[in-house]
Amino acid sequence: MLSPSRRRLLALSGAALLPAPAVLAQRAFPNRPIRLVVAFAPGGNSDTLARLITPKMSAVLGQNIVVDNRGGAGGTLAAGAVATAAADGHTLLFDAASFVVAQFVQRSTPFNYERDFVPVGNVADVPYILAVPANAGVRDLKGFLDKARADREGTSYGTPGVGSPGHLAGALLAHRAGVKLEHIPYRGGSEVARDLAAGTLPAGILTANSLNPVVQGGRAVPIAVTSGKRGGIPGVPTIAESGVPDFDITSWNAIFCRSGTPDEVRHRLAEAIDAATSDPEVRSRFNDIGAEATAAEPDRLGERLVRERALIQQLVRDTGISLG
Repeated sequence: MLSPSRRRLLALSGAALLPAPAVLAQRAFPNRPIRLVVAFAPGGNSDTLARLITPKMSAVLGQNIVVDNRGGAGGTLAAGAVATAAADGHTLLFDAASFVVAQFVQRSTPFNYERDFVPVGNVADVPYILAVPANAGVRDLKGFLDKARADREGTSYGTPGVGSPGHLAGALLAHRAGVKLEHIPYRGGSEVARDLAAGTLPAGILTANSLNPVVQGGRAVPIAVTSGKRGGIPGVPTIAESGVPDFDITSWNAIFCRSGTPDEVRHRLAEAIDAATSDPEVRSRFNDIGAEATAAEPDRLGERLVRERALIQQLVRDTGISLG
């Protein structure tokens, strides 16, 4: 039988083996500020969306979220910063549809987009819209395609850049409709809108945020949305509704983390995204810049990545489109 002093010593020894409250606190997530690495320069559409959701996410998580803009190199600078961070949910990537395209453009990165990242959640869908100058005499997709077929040299269209959703949508439309469309890459959607308004660019495929000012000014006409459902500018039909079935190319924004991040951490982050994107004020601000706030749904985001990678691979095979 153990003596009282022996029992006391064993109890104290057992207590010493249990995690101290301070140690348990250190293991909780998040236990320090979160860094959100944004794959775009400050002031753009994606950066604006990121900054709109971070205060609401911070309130849910109980930690500050610091936005770290790492624009350039097709998003690989930002992705590289997250790929080398600890897989603990404290360093996140905020990217767009370029996340899928980047692996087809930048083939020599030290990381792998499919292997090294997992979805945390969707943030927004950002429709792209096919538009023409107001003086072009075109009011719908049929008229646009008829005009392209009548021109032996085809029709030029501008987008925010090589590999952008607008570029991919134009290549897919040309392939599906059997017309010749020549891509002209710009440095941003505002430049595309400027030349549309001036009538020096026959067509453009860009976001509603960039297009709206010249549409409202009566200098450009939106004729079709590239996504599978209407959005961006009220009343504009989709390309699928306009005679090209199953057409669906949409830009989007989402948050990713390192592969190996614990599931419970990802789930907590997804809950914070949902809290932010369901907030009425955030949804209204998103709508003001042509974006639709979405539920996080990380599994659906993962399915979207698989689907869009397959679409790009097929598009490259079928059309010879160059993304480099």
